[in-house]
Amino acid sequence: MRPSDNGNNSPLRPLPNLIFASRWLQLPLYLGLILAQAVYVFHFWVELVHLLEAVFGSQKALQALITSIGYKSDVQISALNETIIMLVVLALIDVVMISNLLIMVIVGGYETFVSRMNLEGHPDQPEWLSHVNASVLKVKLATAIIGISSIHLLKTFINAANYDLKVLMWQTIIHIVFLLSALAIAMTDRLMSAPSGSKSH
Repeated sequence: MRPSDNGNNSPLRPLPNLIFASRWLQLPLYLGLILAQAVYVFHFWVELVHLLEAVFGSQKALQALITSIGYKSDVQISALNETIIMLVVLALIDVVMISNLLIMVIVGGYETFVSRMNLEGHPDQPEWLSHVNASVLKVKLATAIIGISSIHLLKTFINAANYDLKVLMWQTIIHIVFLLSALAIAMTDRLMSAPSGSKSH
């Protein structure tokens, strides 16, 4: 019997075993994010139903859309216009992108920090999950946040007349900070992984 085999198969001592088992405390957090995902799905369908009802002339649905997107006009709005449709569609895209972010956090976080899902060979396994780790997940989350920030910024510019100049300026600055942060995270990840590859030269 090899000593290394005996060491690998020996059970953990009580304290390390307790510390290692504490990772399961994150499970309620991921279950809570699944509930948050359900809330976003419900919100998406409420907004979509309002949009479809407004297309067919429902004034109540139209006013609900105008309130939800924060759109204001000097004239009375009695029908959908291109700006309202664009803002509502961008809001729906925003919900989808936040939902994608939640999926990445739930699936990637559980796989990385809690337990393996054993999805190898499953036809629906996401491509990115096959090589996910804390570093890859961090970069993907930063990229997703930039996409969400871009949607918010576009919504603000389309509806710029209803925003103060300071709001427009700070949203732009915050978006640029997100971009710089994502670049810094990607460069840091690349620098940290570079030495292992440069040893072969």
